[in-house]
Amino acid sequence: MQLAPERTGPVAQPSARVRRTARDLHPGAWWIWALGMATAASRTTNPLLLGLILAVVAFVVSARRTEAPWAKGFKAYLWFGLIIIGTRLAFRLLLDGQYGAHVLFRLPELELPSVAAGVRIGGAVSLEGLLAAFYDGLRLATLLICLGAANVLANPKRLLKSVPGALHEVGVALTVALTMAPQLVESAQRIRKARRLRGELGRRTHFFAEVLVPVMTDALDRSLLLAAAMDSRGYGRTAHVPQRTRRLTGTLVLAGLIGVCIGIYGLLDGSSPWTLGVPMLAVGLLAAGIGFFIGGQRVQRTRYRPDPWLLAEWGVSAIGILVATTMFAAAVRNPTSLNPSLQPLQWPALPLLPTLAILVGALPAWIAPPPVRS
Repeated sequence: MQLAPERTGPVAQPSARVRRTARDLHPGAWWIWALGMATAASRTTNPLLLGLILAVVAFVVSARRTEAPWAKGFKAYLWFGLIIIGTRLAFRLLLDGQYGAHVLFRLPELELPSVAAGVRIGGAVSLEGLLAAFYDGLRLATLLICLGAANVLANPKRLLKSVPGALHEVGVALTVALTMAPQLVESAQRIRKARRLRGELGRRTHFFAEVLVPVMTDALDRSLLLAAAMDSRGYGRTAHVPQRTRRLTGTLVLAGLIGVCIGIYGLLDGSSPWTLGVPMLAVGLLAAGIGFFIGGQRVQRTRYRPDPWLLAEWGVSAIGILVATTMFAAAVRNPTSLNPSLQPLQWPALPLLPTLAILVGALPAWIAPPPVRS
């Protein structure tokens, strides 16, 4: 019996470039990053900075979105943003469009009774008024798109597993509510595809009866099915807790939330005493945390394959907090750079520190692990 000759050759060396393991980032990290970007957008009306925030959010979404049906609905949030800007401009045109000296044109003015003094419909429309409406509409649209990015990147069903036990019932309701927007996008895509297969896209259709009603009905039915499935799996069931413990938990949580609201108001209002700022916020967070810990004991549940919170989650969350903090500091130090003047009319500038902070917000496109793709 002749043995096969032993094969001698170069030993395969491991590749120098190791591919990162594909996994879904924790949904809480995506929400913290998106809320940080939305907070940064709420501190400015500079169209250059708002446009940069939109570009950064769109870049991160295109780099790290999954193949889920709702992950393809980012374009719908962009359309919603355009609708918001257009609506804001239309109301400004009709209701007191004269905000400065540079009058562009005049609309027919409607005479109102003396009861509506100070309200004007129609009349002169100035460049300053249109720019003010555009800045406000762009900021609101940017806020919506940042929250839409969180819906696109994060799975709200997985976020429910990380909700504290004291907020378990509230988490169930929020999960059903948050799935409404992704379900709307998915239902619209499915109905549009069905209408294309039937050859109805080029025909004259009744939008409300043939498109809007089926989309809303299908999205609501899917959300109700999710709620029924969660209820059948035991979500919302609680253990027996003495009445005294429940009252203590409710008092701590309510007092903590009131303290957090007062602390946030003290931080935003520069004329408030310093005791209403950070100290009240810290006391409120401590009381609410104790209440959540005590209330979580009455919810008995287990987690199957809990989502890990690793270094990538810390990095993405820290970037969102860093962007929001930098914009807060820039608004306190130099508010004119974040809110361009309209009277007198000036071209908006691009401040260095807020620009660098917003560009740092694009790092999750590389820090977050690549999503799982088929």
